[in-house]
Amino acid sequence: MTDTKRLLMEGTSDAVGFVGGALAGFWLGQWLGFDIFAAGYGTASLVGIVLVGLGGGLGLHAARRWRASRHAKTEQ
Repeated sequence: MTDTKRLLMEGTSDAVGFVGGALAGFWLGQWLGFDIFAAGYGTASLVGIVLVGLGGGLGLHAARRWRASRHAKTEQ
């Protein structure tokens, strides 16, 4: 795989993983009643923000693990 294709796949998968994870964290927070857009910085708002951040980080980690597993399969 050329460097350009590898970097494009790396960037795209990172972006999709991060945004997908952040959206999953947002919707989990909404489902649990933690609104990140509530007025002020109350506990519910902060917990919602933390869930979005954790979701984004976990989604990014999952994307990188997926990419590493694909790379390991192609080397075999």
